Amino acid sequence: MSIQQVQSRGIYHGLPVFPDDIEGLTAIITGANGISGQHMLRVLAQSPERWSKIYCLSRRPPAIPGGLPSNAKHIPLDFLKEPQEIADVLKKEDVKADYVFFYSYIQVEPKEGQGLWSNAEEMCEVNTKLLRNFLEALPLASVKPRRIMLQTGAKHYGLHLGPTSVPQEETDPRVLIEPNFYYPQEDLLFDYCKQHGIGWNVARPSFILGAVPDAAMNVCYPLAVYASVCKHMGQPLDFPYDLHSWETPQDQSSAMMNGYLEEWAVLTDAAENEAFNACDVSAFTWGKFWQKMAGWYGIEYKRPDPDAEYREFTVPRKETPRGFGPQSTVRSTFSFVEWANRPEVQKAWTELAEEHDLVEKKFRDIERIFSFTDAAVSNGIMMNFSMDKAHRLGFHGSVSSSQCILEVFNDFAKLKMIPPVPMVDVRFV
Repeated sequence: MSIQQVQSRGIYHGLPVFPDDIEGLTAIITGANGISGQHMLRVLAQSPERWSKIYCLSRRPPAIPGGLPSNAKHIPLDFLKEPQEIADVLKKEDVKADYVFFYSYIQVEPKEGQGLWSNAEEMCEVNTKLLRNFLEALPLASVKPRRIMLQTGAKHYGLHLGPTSVPQEETDPRVLIEPNFYYPQEDLLFDYCKQHGIGWNVARPSFILGAVPDAAMNVCYPLAVYASVCKHMGQPLDFPYDLHSWETPQDQSSAMMNGYLEEWAVLTDAAENEAFNACDVSAFTWGKFWQKMAGWYGIEYKRPDPDAEYREFTVPRKETPRGFGPQSTVRSTFSFVEWANRPEVQKAWTELAEEHDLVEKKFRDIERIFSFTDAAVSNGIMMNFSMDKAHRLGFHGSVSSSQCILEVFNDFAKLKMIPPVPMVDVRFV
């Protein structure tokens, strides 16, 4: 019989307790100004005795309230530059790294009139180049980490292409319906680590929950904007999609919980050279959450109306990631992108922004910001990430996804990106 010790940090429970003799480590976090990189920094900064130095590599510094932790340093770098140029900067800054957490990512423009990830070939080319240039720079700068963590995501299972096998397990075969940049990134990492005698890990989160100043690819920000404006206009919280989207279970992935899992993975011998799903281990549907969000804002909410006139969109290909059965169909009465483009909504937001002195007085990049939440909320595809492997090897972290979203809303309010959350009905905390 083995005994494990776990701890809680705020709303995050079942977190590992590491031995005291794991200390004085150095880490590189790439993409440190993004949602995952910033929260990984927050996780590591909670243990300064364990992580003596954290190098944050990104074009822009992480926007951390109060500034970077004392044991962290930002180094501006662009991984589209040549490896030697990257290596020269690493050498100049005397960067050393026991562990690397790679989050660098570029979202390329989608094909005209198509979905967010439709430009699959260019996504592969650009994002594989980011990783390749960085990896090739490491030996040029005499940096040899013990382990490299690459974060990919749910698209590994083809969830953006239609229904998949359920539950999603790390051993599921790759979905080859169209190019997917996660696969060449993985292959590049595997080959590099084998060649250089380095361990690797891959983490695959679902929709990531966290607050950072760039609201793109962020499920939570448009939801907070939507609820704030509905309250300001005296309107109920309408649900744009059908009953299937309302009640289909969907795993969420708190950026903090992802960070706790990824720290555990690189520091656990038994987890070396393994890929892990990363999710909150929290039962979640948009229908149950809709009631909670309405309660926080003290407004009514509307359930899907089976008799409403719905528009239908079916994924335009017969192939599905699971290899059989019908494609998925999205049914909507409106979209968050359409809602945000309404003149009365934009007027209401400007009034709220002036009243609360918010950083953005007008909406910008509506398609870029609100379409991601449309993709998440409309998604009637079952997302049930198996966490069996992580549990078997000793990671037992969990968090209520609804509580996490509330925490993210409050973090956005601290960043002056949304008005404060009223918290009218505390039963839903």
